[in-house]
Amino acid sequence: MLVIAHRGASGERPEHTLAAYERAIDQGADYIEPDLVATKDLVLVARHENELSGTTDVASREEFEDRRRTKEVDGQRVAGWFAEDFTLAELRTLRTKERIPSLRPANARFDELYPVPTFDEIVALVRAKEVETGRRIGLYPELKHPTFLLQNAGIDMVDLMVAALRRHDLDDADDMVFVQIFEVEPLRRLDSLVETPLVQLVGAEGGPADTPALRYADMVAPSGLADIATYADAIGADLRVLLTDDGRSSGVAQAAKAAGLKVHAWTLRKENAYLPPPLRRNGGDAGRGDICGLYGLLRVASVDGVFTDDPGLVEACRVDE
Repeated sequence: MLVIAHRGASGERPEHTLAAYERAIDQGADYIEPDLVATKDLVLVARHENELSGTTDVASREEFEDRRRTKEVDGQRVAGWFAEDFTLAELRTLRTKERIPSLRPANARFDELYPVPTFDEIVALVRAKEVETGRRIGLYPELKHPTFLLQNAGIDMVDLMVAALRRHDLDDADDMVFVQIFEVEPLRRLDSLVETPLVQLVGAEGGPADTPALRYADMVAPSGLADIATYADAIGADLRVLLTDDGRSSGVAQAAKAAGLKVHAWTLRKENAYLPPPLRRNGGDAGRGDICGLYGLLRVASVDGVFTDDPGLVEACRVDE
């Protein structure tokens, strides 16, 4: 199975930093995954969400207090500071921090050391590491909230992504790139503009923000998977979509592959808090559980790739493949 470094080696470094991506590459990850949002001056940058206070020091910066806003993002009211309200120069004055320090206190040692990276910087890192290691390293960007950003800020994430892929010569079918989105129409647009492999993300509940009448549960039925296959090359699915409560295959992975789609699962994490009860071990929520046990269940379920916060640990799980 492919090992996709979820936000980099985010189990060991603050997520979406160049340090987290480089750590993941050094641990053998096949792909690194930057979530992309956009600045006011239309630069793609890596943050899990467009709201910045969870992963940067923006809330402590008095000069930006007047940027605090409340917005309705994909049906949810969110208060904070948003990337699309900052220029790149302003954003670069911020420093990143660990998002879940209660579970990952060791990561908090790196708080305020790293800036927010741009997509261009991430591509440059990957190419430098390819020269250093002699191996190909893939990119797996996710476009965050493209419909919201288009409608509320006039920012076209699809156009920005297409321009970036073309600028870096990453818009062909044989490039080691997947572009993923939870929404449908932005993926359909991408499919008409680039040959880059595309991934429809599906959750265990709800549905795409741009098509509220559509449910993810319907999308992973055989007819829904057949429709996805007309514009995407893979699904990226919540573990709960692919496995039953007792760890058996739900059949979705096999149905997706029958429709001609690859299947990538999210997210493998080492902490007990994120593992099914039978795979938890001593140490409370932050303790390390049986991540290889979960990897094995996904392998039996015919999954093609796994997103993980801990690529070094998952690398050890696939030694016999």
